[in-house]
Amino acid sequence: MPNPTNFDHIEVMPGRPYPTGPTTYSEGVRFTIFSRHATRVWIALFNKVTDQIPAWEIEFNPQYHKTGDMWSIYLKGLQAPAYYMFRMDGPSKPDSIHRFDPALYLLDPYARAFVGNIHDRTMKSVVDHGLDWTYDARPRLPLNELVIYETHVKGLTVHSSAEVKHGGTYAGLTEKIPYLKDLGVTAVELLPVHEFGETYLSRKNPDTGEELVNYWGYSNIGFFAPASKYACSAVDIEHLAEFRNMVAELHKNNIEVILDVVFNHTSEGNEKGPTLCFRGIDNSIYYLLDEDGDYKNYSGCGNTVNCNHPLVRDFILDCLRYWVAVMHIDGFRFDLASILGRDQNGHIQEDAPLIMRIAEDPVLRDVKLIAEAWDAGGAYQVGSFGGGRWAEWNGKYRDDIRRYWRGDEHMRGNFASRISGSSDVYAWAGRSPVHSINFVTCHDGFTLRDLVSYNEKHNWANGEDNQDGSNHDNSFNCGIEGDENITDEIAALRRKMQKNFIATLFLSLGIPMLLGGDEMGRTQQGNNNAYCQDNEIAWYDWNLLDAYKDMHRFTKEMIRFRKANTTLMRKRYFTGTSEFNNDDNPDLVWFAPEGNEIKWNSSEAPLGCHIHDTEHEGPDLCLLFNSSDKPVRFHLPEGTWLKRIDTHAESPLDIVSMEKAKPVQSNRIQVESRSLVVLCAPA
Repeated sequence: MPNPTNFDHIEVMPGRPYPTGPTTYSEGVRFTIFSRHATRVWIALFNKVTDQIPAWEIEFNPQYHKTGDMWSIYLKGLQAPAYYMFRMDGPSKPDSIHRFDPALYLLDPYARAFVGNIHDRTMKSVVDHGLDWTYDARPRLPLNELVIYETHVKGLTVHSSAEVKHGGTYAGLTEKIPYLKDLGVTAVELLPVHEFGETYLSRKNPDTGEELVNYWGYSNIGFFAPASKYACSAVDIEHLAEFRNMVAELHKNNIEVILDVVFNHTSEGNEKGPTLCFRGIDNSIYYLLDEDGDYKNYSGCGNTVNCNHPLVRDFILDCLRYWVAVMHIDGFRFDLASILGRDQNGHIQEDAPLIMRIAEDPVLRDVKLIAEAWDAGGAYQVGSFGGGRWAEWNGKYRDDIRRYWRGDEHMRGNFASRISGSSDVYAWAGRSPVHSINFVTCHDGFTLRDLVSYNEKHNWANGEDNQDGSNHDNSFNCGIEGDENITDEIAALRRKMQKNFIATLFLSLGIPMLLGGDEMGRTQQGNNNAYCQDNEIAWYDWNLLDAYKDMHRFTKEMIRFRKANTTLMRKRYFTGTSEFNNDDNPDLVWFAPEGNEIKWNSSEAPLGCHIHDTEHEGPDLCLLFNSSDKPVRFHLPEGTWLKRIDTHAESPLDIVSMEKAKPVQSNRIQVESRSLVVLCAPA
């Protein structure tokens, strides 16, 4: 608990305009906050989180406590932890771009910890002790060695079937590290863990009456602060230690931590939203506004952060540096990243200063940078975002892989391009396969099981009349909508289709990202936008591990197969020639089932490829794909081949070791309908 019950012993002294935020010393705490347009600033200290009235408050004296636009004060005698907030006054008229309100207490945007409930406005900023590390070592894995597992901190372990001591917390995730390591994961990508607001959505599940909440957390307010709701205890700053312990334990197991960061908007929403922080500190600096002072909405969430204002750029960079230097984060996935490139008029900039600065920042030089290269304002920059170090969520990969396996016509060429690294998307800008984050499913959309079980979204539980979520999922229900009354034939096809997607993902050049739970058949009951479902719709049901043990095994073995066949992890594109070989074998040859040259403009779907490992002297691979509804016989390249993978086969024959692989008896092999086969040359 904060130490004093009264603050009479505090000596008020001038501060210093840098660094921003609370800074602790042995004899006191310095508070520094930016506001260009505020005319008056107060700092308030509270004894309890639930207190609405401060125990102590003082106004900054501009003569001693202001330098330029920085307001700073040193409170000698104050010790961490301590609860605090600010008040600010300034221009605020109906037609003003400013929204100062001296009656409101505001959170500190640079606070490293928050506690309390933002919904009832009891949330407070907390002074921390100033953290530092001892011997945690970040894995610093090469990009091509990443196997990313996207998950929600709470959803992973909150279900009773998770069998952990601290379900739904950072500690709970830590308890699941052995599972992640056994699966073969080398990085976890966590949905937003920054403190977020708009907890309640003023909507209810129309069937159950359950109040809906912002489960995903894409509505941040505390960009430096781990969300206290995911901690076992968050009275003061315990959640910082719990979060850092999770990171350290993941690192000990050679698993990196990538954070999904949401710098494109905040939980303050549009002009009808609450004033919690940025709006009351300097609205016109932090947000993009139109000529009438209304919020521009390129995020689809009510407001848009003014990312390329120089002061906001500094804020974002300070935040990223903190997570790397103090919390030891290994990388970031930037939500709606195209907004990072919009100027103060909302226009996309070709060489956006913030995007370039993040890539070149010396503190961030060895962390992973991943862009969701689009936004809700119409920008779509897959293949052209930032260049240089930036990798991207490859939305074209997702769409083309889904369409191919659904059986759409004329998908041969696109499918081949996607599994060979999407050179058509990235090579023109001098980028490589590791710039492509390949995924079939992610948090935003159907789970893998639902992708093969539903043709239409079923989002009624969201209370929006099924109007929310994507209408273009390229899904295929295999003959009947949903999980009820399905035949054995449909159930078998759905298992096979899921294995097709998993196998394709880990056979593709680029960085694979697996949606957490897809390896155990997690379902959201056809909901493709479960952002508000903090319940069993979105939670992991670990009982499925038994029912889907074949899927779990197949996924685990596919990850192992990828790691063993490092030609699938290469950083260069295939050339289709022997240019880099010491022999005359091309590194990649595509062929039609008859063994002849493939016709890319054909409506036919089956295709094969022969991969010759020119970099690591591994065994040749022969990949055979058949998304048609009929079996196809393939004429094989010359040589001896062992069958390692066959998604049509029952487990455990769907993927076998080299030792158990059986040789193909002739130069032909049948690939059953809607399935794939992988052959290996003997080592």
